[in-house]
Amino acid sequence: MKSEVMAETGEHTSAAPLDGAEKPAYWDAAVAHLVKRDRILRKLIPQHPEVHLSTQDEPFVTLARAIIGQQTSTRATADALWERCLAACGRRVTPAVVAKLGLEGLRAAGLSQRKSEYLVDLALHFQERRVHPAKWAHMDDEAVIGELTSIRGIGRWTAEMFLIFNLRRPDILPLDDPGLLRAISLHYFSGEPVSRFEAREVAQAWKPWCTVATWYLWRSLAPR
Repeated sequence: MKSEVMAETGEHTSAAPLDGAEKPAYWDAAVAHLVKRDRILRKLIPQHPEVHLSTQDEPFVTLARAIIGQQTSTRATADALWERCLAACGRRVTPAVVAKLGLEGLRAAGLSQRKSEYLVDLALHFQERRVHPAKWAHMDDEAVIGELTSIRGIGRWTAEMFLIFNLRRPDILPLDDPGLLRAISLHYFSGEPVSRFEAREVAQAWKPWCTVATWYLWRSLAPR
């Protein structure tokens, strides 16, 4: 986990909340539940009307961008690295293109040795069908996490971000996410540090809509 985006910086980079026109089918029911069950969310949710979780890119692109954003100090740095990768790939980041570039091509684009190795491993997993993106929509959360974490450079946090932002699963609670823990600390514990156990206890009232609660708590930390 410490090797992933945000683990050291505490910032949202590739996993920043998004808006979009296509609202998840469960969103309104989730909001109604959370407003009824949680006094903090009852105040926070109305502050962000007409916005909701949106999806990001194709699965391979989402994961490649997450890997490139690992251990970057700012969103701008992550975006700059991604732009170099896009340029090197001819603006099409696909398993075939990344595999053809290989370590040498990715390193020439300015990526670190480790990130280049992770991207090549990701590409090979897709090319050799060691992962099954076409089936992910019908697999349970832990099964998808299991496939994703078999890829070098992808730990549980990145897998959970994929479930939230790509598959838009409704009940993901990313307890390794510094932003979520910071928001829980701020709103539920008067700024005092919180443990993963305490965060899980708070989240009991959110089920089965932990993704939606997490999204609004992330929103509460974003600049207006």
